Amino acid sequence: MAVKTQIEIIAPKEFWVGDKKATVSLVEFGDYESEACAKANEVVKKLLVEFEGKLKFNFRHFPLTKIHQRSMKAAEAVIAASQEGKFWEMHNLLFARRRQLGTISLKLYAKEAGVENKRLLSELVDSVYGWSVRNDLLEGLDKGVRDVPTFFINGELYEGKPTFEGLKKAITEAIKIQKAPAKKRA
Repeated sequence: MAVKTQIEIIAPKEFWVGDKKATVSLVEFGDYESEACAKANEVVKKLLVEFEGKLKFNFRHFPLTKIHQRSMKAAEAVIAASQEGKFWEMHNLLFARRRQLGTISLKLYAKEAGVENKRLLSELVDSVYGWSVRNDLLEGLDKGVRDVPTFFINGELYEGKPTFEGLKKAITEAIKIQKAPAKKRA
């Protein structure tokens, strides 16, 4: 009888960029085929520079599969890359190449990102990382996410447009709240 080995998958909620000790967290639920998410990704890069040492960022998968047929496999490919510590390399590559996210292309992008997993293509075909993407999707739905990109700052839904100025203002406010004495925050 063949014994199936079970692999432990590191979930996307574990992957942060920015200062891990930062008091302000920015979480985005997004989709790799979305033009708006690609624009938001560039905004986030600028925010991480602007708030260096004060902000940490986490990207969660929310593939809109009814309109973006390749977004699910793209998210799975990022999770596969993250198992080798290449989450952000793959994440940025996919946004840069969001119009070419076929399975073979995903394998090539993973190699470009530095992923050495020789079984990546078969893992994508077998949806090894599908449950991880689904867990992000379900968490997003529980939090009220219905479209992408959707941002949360310190766990609170950001209601404005995800522009640099809008998010900068909200993050600045969150920093002020964190710095305020406990009596004033209550």
